[in-house]
Amino acid sequence: MPPRPNAEAERFSTGVLVVDKESGATSFSVVNRLRKLTGARRVGHAGTLDPLATGVLPILFESATRLTEFAHRLPKTYVADVHLGFVTATDDAEGEAEAVADPSHLTTADVDSALTAFAGKIQQRPPAYSAVKVAGRRAYALAREGEPAQPGAREVEVYATRLLDFQPGPQACARIEVECGSGTYLRSIARDLGAALGVGGYLGRLVRTAYGGLTLDRAIRLDSLPTAESVTVRLLPPEVILPDMERVRLSVEQEAMVRQGRAVRVVPEPGPGPLRAHDADGRLVALGHADPLRRTFVPEKVLT
Repeated sequence: MPPRPNAEAERFSTGVLVVDKESGATSFSVVNRLRKLTGARRVGHAGTLDPLATGVLPILFESATRLTEFAHRLPKTYVADVHLGFVTATDDAEGEAEAVADPSHLTTADVDSALTAFAGKIQQRPPAYSAVKVAGRRAYALAREGEPAQPGAREVEVYATRLLDFQPGPQACARIEVECGSGTYLRSIARDLGAALGVGGYLGRLVRTAYGGLTLDRAIRLDSLPTAESVTVRLLPPEVILPDMERVRLSVEQEAMVRQGRAVRVVPEPGPGPLRAHDADGRLVALGHADPLRRTFVPEKVLT
């Protein structure tokens, strides 16, 4: 007879935990630790952070894991230190620094002016040490085998850039803030900013300070979560990782129909665009869209 799931897993809540990831931990190791701690059956994260990076890492529990694709649409904000005058094979501090040119002549105005070119929809080449596939294989795997590949450039969107601080001199360092969409590599921005300034550059300290509306001041470190209960009380509702969507309210009868995948007529009639449906107690039930001809809410993704 197969073993029954433990009772904690059966009753663990759905929701989102905002973790302040520590440097050196991988996103997967955070997920694995929380899965073991809580006994939850489904645990995932909404966007990888490099091991050296710290900051906001949303962890999704149970049916909230089905919302990952929507979470990826949210803007992310980072604060990064860009070290100038050097390059590394990894485009960050994990690689050995090689001198390119003395950055002592650079001024705050020089860096600020160069940084403006990285806002908007830009073509960006991912780092050689990245998860992007080249000829069917991960770029980092090729690089570790001594066959570094150059992934092709692709379009990413950077909503805003800002120079927070600049320390001039032979060990020049620019602290920048970047708000961007998914798929943007801060390592690439650091590398390309250095190239634009003619001195080379690589990424040092990196902190994700916001993920959509989830900010660092709401995040919690793993070492302050000793029990499953300490996680449960800090869970946020799944909709915190959703982009803006019109909300519709379901009656008990409508909820039962939606959970069966059936369309229902709701009042007031919703507008066009993606919708999120909540039950009588305000809990998220499903995502969907409106059928203007039948004037109904049509479920597309139902949460358990």
